[in-house]
Order: sequence, then structure tokens, then C-alpha cells
Amino acid sequence: MLQIVEQINAYVNAFIWGLPAIVCIIGVGLYLTLRTRVIQIRKFPLMLKTVLGRLFRKDDAGHGSITPFQAVCTALAGTVGTGNIAGVAGAIAIGGPGAVFWMWCSAFLGMCTKFSEVTLAVHFRERNANGEWVGGPMYYIKNGLHKRWHWLAVAFSLFGVLTVFGTGNATQVNTIVASIDSALFSYGLLSEASAGTFNLIAGVVMAGLIALILLGGIKRIGTVAERLVPFMALLYIVLAVGVIALNYQRIPGVFYSIFCGAFSPRSITGGVVGSFFVSMKSGVSRGIFSNEAGLGTGSIAHACADTEDAVKQGLFGIFEVFVDTILICTMTALVILCSGVGIQYGEAAGAELTIQGFISTYGSGVTIFTAIAMCSFAFSTILGWGLYGARCIEYLFHSNKVTKPFMVVYSLVSIVGATMDLGLIWSIAETFNGLMSIPNLIALFLLSGTVVRLVRERLEEKSDSR
Repeated sequence: MLQIVEQINAYVNAFIWGLPAIVCIIGVGLYLTLRTRVIQIRKFPLMLKTVLGRLFRKDDAGHGSITPFQAVCTALAGTVGTGNIAGVAGAIAIGGPGAVFWMWCSAFLGMCTKFSEVTLAVHFRERNANGEWVGGPMYYIKNGLHKRWHWLAVAFSLFGVLTVFGTGNATQVNTIVASIDSALFSYGLLSEASAGTFNLIAGVVMAGLIALILLGGIKRIGTVAERLVPFMALLYIVLAVGVIALNYQRIPGVFYSIFCGAFSPRSITGGVVGSFFVSMKSGVSRGIFSNEAGLGTGSIAHACADTEDAVKQGLFGIFEVFVDTILICTMTALVILCSGVGIQYGEAAGAELTIQGFISTYGSGVTIFTAIAMCSFAFSTILGWGLYGARCIEYLFHSNKVTKPFMVVYSLVSIVGATMDLGLIWSIAETFNGLMSIPNLIALFLLSGTVVRLVRERLEEKSDSR
């Protein structure tokens, strides 16, 4: 029976994350980019001004909401995760250095997709029984489209609930304990015999911490994300910049391999990766998986922001993809390629390839810092996806009374993630994750006119009147 489930899931997964789905995600991103007249470039200076302005403001949010900057940190908590470390390594190993170029292309279009998702989420959000702002794909489908499309909102919410336990929790906790185990092994502080007991204790502790934060509501989630996300991003970027600086002589060759490998991977990988379609698919799919542009999940966090300007909050969506993919994913790629570690092209790779890039430059002592970065990335993802799951199940049951029991169950899954092999769970969760994109992409296409109207009313007309 288990083998049948694996076979069915493998078939569905190959389609969901295959070329047709990628074409749809890229197609919608390109369509939105053209309709908004490349807003991710035109309004990039305004985006930076808006984000930096909010970064240094310490104003409090109103009841049932969080500040706009806390909202983007919460969304980044969900997207900046192990995919930025393991996902990029996998893309380079399977698609060659050229996959990085295609990752940048997907991020360029993804900025506009995420902008549209966030703008619609804030524009069509509503208050729940507790007075909290709730929004996201299910709400802009419900409040923005005709009733005949409302089944899409149910489908998105159902897929969301099914995927959070695997993508958002179990696999992330598994990454945390693996990183801690690796660091402790390198210092001789943990043996193979005692690793199982240690992992169980770690799982219980994490379950308690996750429950403590999630049950505290959106304000506590936003506060933790506001402190954790900048810290983890800065720590990782500093470590990565050090690797790049110490191997500066390889930088020209690395960028040559990225651009040349995008169209002629055979010349860079020694013929192992022979088709640029493989390189393109690897880069685009990993980029989408990392920044989640097209999935709609991040907009759920942005909908909680204490703001009346949907378009200005949408600019934070551009910033989110920029930080996640253009900045952090690029740092990971440069660590791997500049460090000169051996890459087995054509074979699967994960976080261990990225860690080897750091070790080859700093030595084995850096494992403690990479473990801290990995743990921070994974833990923040758990919190972000906990919020997404709670909002999805609240929509399905039309009641916020189910959210606290859901969060308790969600927290307890951490124990499973810390102690079990998650091969099939990860694969199934990845499939449901991809299924979430289908109703969201349909809604984005149908509501593109609303996005264009809001941009014209809030940005273009304001500019003309000055």
C-alpha cells in the first residue's frame, strides 16, 4: 500500500513541479509584469524608501493586527528557510551553475506576482470574530470573484492545511536536529548511541516553544519574526560575504559559469548537464519553491498588517522576493561556487554541499555558526507556516475556535519531525504545496484588472497630482 502511495505521489509531484506548472507560474508572472508595466523595476526606489522608513519606525499596530514591517518579517519567516540553503545547492547540482541565472529570472517575475498577491490580500481582507485582520488567496477569491469561483478558495485552504504539517513543520524540525547533531558530532559532544534520545528531547522542547509563540496570537508571532528574521539573515549574509571575499579571485569565473552555463550547461559541467532546459527547470522550480511567489502563502501574513494602503503593502512583497532569492539564494550559490568545493553534477545534493562551502573556507569550527543559521531559518519557517495553516483551517470551518486546537496539534508534529525518517512525508507535502498554486494562479489571472486599477489609483494618480 505504501509503495502505491509513493508511486501515485511521484507521478502527481512530477506534474505539479514539472514543466507545465512552471510555465503557468512564469506565464502569470509575465502577464502581471506586463499589465503593471514592470512595477518591480519602476517602483523599486519607492519600495526601498517604504521598507527603510518602516524599519526604523517603532509605532505599534492596532488591535488584531501587526505593523507592516512585522508583516513582511512574518512572511519572510515562512519563505526564508532551508530551501535557501538546501534548495539552491540542489539546483546547482542538478542544473549546473546556469540554474542560478534562471533562479534570478523567476525572482524577477516573482516580485510582481508577490506584489499582486499582497495587494489583493490587503484589499479584500476582512475581520474575524476576534477582530483580527484575515486575508490571503481564499479571501480575495471569496470577496473578489463571482460565486462560481469560490470552490477555488476551499481548494486552496484544504491544500494549505494538508501541507503545513510536512512542509512547514516536520521537515523543518528534522533539519534543525540534523544541524545540531552535526555540530555536536564535530565537537565530540554527542555520540551516535545517544542521538536518538537527544533528538526526542529536542523535539519536545521545540514543540513547547512553537506552541508558546503560536498560541500567543498574531502579535506574538509578528514580534518574534521581527527580531528573528533580520538576525538570521544578517548572520548568514556576513558568513557568506566572508567566503566570497576570501575567494575573490574566483568571482569572475563564477559569474562566467553562471551566464554561460544558463544557455550551454554542457560546456561548464563537462557534459553531465547537457540541456539548458534541465538548467532552466532546476533554477526556476527552486526559485519558486524558495520565494513562494505564485503559491499565495506570504500574502496571508501581509493581510494582518496595520495599513490602509494595499498597494504600499504590496511593495513589501517585492522586497520579500528580493531578499529571499536575489540576496540570500545568491549568497548561497556564490558560497558553493566560489569556495571551489567538488560538485557532483547530475546527482542530488542538499544543505551538506552549502555547509562544505563554509567549512572549506573557515574550517570545521564554522559548523556551530551554520547550525545556528540553519536552526533560525527552519524555526522561522515553522512559525510562518503555523500562521498560514491556522488561517486556512479557520476559513474551512468558518470559525476561529478551531485555530488553537490546530496549533497544538501542529506543535506536537515537531516531535515526529525530530525522531522519524521523513522521505515520503516531505514528498507528499511538496505535492500539496504545489497544488496550492493552482487556485491561486487562476485567481491572480482573473483579478489582474483589479491590481492594475489599484496601482493606477494609489500610485500613478497620486504621482500625477503632486
